[in-house]
Amino acid sequence: MTTTRRTVLAAAAGLAAAPLLSRPGFAQQRFASMTMFVPAGPGGGWDGLARAIEQVSREAGLVGSFQFEHVGGAGGMVGLPRFVAQRRGRPNALLVGGSVMVGAGITNKSPVTIKDVVPVARMTEEVGVVVVPASSEFRDIAALLAALRSNPGAVPVGGGSAGGTDHITLGLILKALGRNPREASYVAFAGGGPAQAAILGGQVKAGISGYSEFAEQIKAGRMRALATTGERRSDPAIPTLKESGVDVVTSNWRGVFGAPGISAAQRQALVELMTAIHALPAWKQILETRGWDDAFLAGDAFAQYLTRDIAATEEVLRDLGLAS
Repeated sequence: MTTTRRTVLAAAAGLAAAPLLSRPGFAQQRFASMTMFVPAGPGGGWDGLARAIEQVSREAGLVGSFQFEHVGGAGGMVGLPRFVAQRRGRPNALLVGGSVMVGAGITNKSPVTIKDVVPVARMTEEVGVVVVPASSEFRDIAALLAALRSNPGAVPVGGGSAGGTDHITLGLILKALGRNPREASYVAFAGGGPAQAAILGGQVKAGISGYSEFAEQIKAGRMRALATTGERRSDPAIPTLKESGVDVVTSNWRGVFGAPGISAAQRQALVELMTAIHALPAWKQILETRGWDDAFLAGDAFAQYLTRDIAATEEVLRDLGLAS
């Protein structure tokens, strides 16, 4: 576990927040302090979203100070129970998570799942990317697909937690290639940082993750992007799986959740904070810079979407042999 603290404005802890007076360009402060709980290691997609929220809200004066806590493992299923137990009833605590947690909870048969926290807002959506190290023998997606079709077990593929979006993507690829998804040699990692290290170190033959998690390595030439998982190209130079002959389209949403036990009014305050962040030009700039798609959905609408997503994920995981 890694805990870090950033205090950027002197303010008392709690929900109380007085307006910032005589500060042109600043919005009214909504929270004096905020705890951001990331159920993964630093450097991955959830951490990236948490830091983006901090940056935008702090610069706009919406939140006074932030405290971060990271507890990684099992697609969020190690950290989630800690958040539920220790942050219960706290109105100024947010957990950052996403679609990976839906599949991880089902696959791991976790007693505590994403159903046990309070949906606040879905913020972003991102297509995945299939990569190999620059030295790989797989020069294009056709070569990798041929190897997977021939002998899936001989092609270890790294990604996020078991049962998460990356794992599901690999299973769908194998199914589209006429192989049994259970034949996959999938290597799960606790976050984007460890997955990157494994790919670059040759511990796996290929990797799958959200595009932003590998973007720097791709740009630097240390990784080769073979295909993206969206409906259409997100990068003109990288083909999609679908146009490469594999009818697979997946994406990864990320959002924020409140602690169990908060009141309806306290939940609404969190929804209003995220709505205010989403409306800022600085947030739109971050979306563009990081290649995230705007997927904003707040409050009850997000809760209804989550219910549908859980049901759909359960069906896919059963089909792939990853859930009972």
